[in-house]
Amino acid sequence: MALIGGAMVFSKGFERRFGWVAFPGLLRYFALLHVLVYVLQLVRPGIGAVLMFDQQSILAGEVWRVVTFLFASSGFGQFSSMGMIFMAFMVMIAFMISDALESAWGVFKTSVFYYCGILGLIAANFLKPASLLGLGIDGMFLYEAAFFAFATLFPRVEFRLFFILPVQVRFLAILGAVGLIWPVFKAPLWLLFLLLIFANYLFWAGIPALRGMARVAAAGKRRDHFNAATASAEDAFHRCEICGKTEVTDPHGDFRVGLNGHEYCEDHLDGH
Repeated sequence: MALIGGAMVFSKGFERRFGWVAFPGLLRYFALLHVLVYVLQLVRPGIGAVLMFDQQSILAGEVWRVVTFLFASSGFGQFSSMGMIFMAFMVMIAFMISDALESAWGVFKTSVFYYCGILGLIAANFLKPASLLGLGIDGMFLYEAAFFAFATLFPRVEFRLFFILPVQVRFLAILGAVGLIWPVFKAPLWLLFLLLIFANYLFWAGIPALRGMARVAAAGKRRDHFNAATASAEDAFHRCEICGKTEVTDPHGDFRVGLNGHEYCEDHLDGH
């Protein structure tokens, strides 16, 4: 509890000092930048190549790529009517997740969550070796981290799969996690980069959720022990004639009636 209290005080003090970095609706604007670049493909089809992360180009002076790679690729390929429809739904979901996270965490904490995700993506791109060349690291991972956080905080919210089938968001998150982890079987090093990319999710939502589950389980055990300790012996239906053990004091005990009509526990049944 002291650690939790100290963390809360640090968090509030940190927010008071650096509250100016809060950016309301950051994920909304991020999604709109994706839409802008996607539409610009009509005018300049190769714009994505100019904006994508390229370490050699960055070191040669094209420093804008350190930022623009985040929205250089939409994941929908070249501009098309169907791609635009999916892009519209992606923007709607991004807006919903943005509002939900800010309502749960506040604007400051949500903004820092995104900033840490962006820094993780930049670091991962600079550190990625040639052996992982086929595994791209772009801004879509920021959406996925936000989606996982949303699924952790609001697991029973339903999405319409193929616009028809209702599916709870937690199951979609599990499928998404499987898709991310699958390449690890071919390239184990990819796991380290996933941990770097999703470090913001782990610290903001994943680890706190696991701690919460552990606290709930521990509270359940304490409640069971308390109920067993405070239950009255008069409430017991079974009672050993010799030691007085009951199903209240020993919930897992086994009781039998002897030939003399008295009841005994399994430890004292022999001879009766």
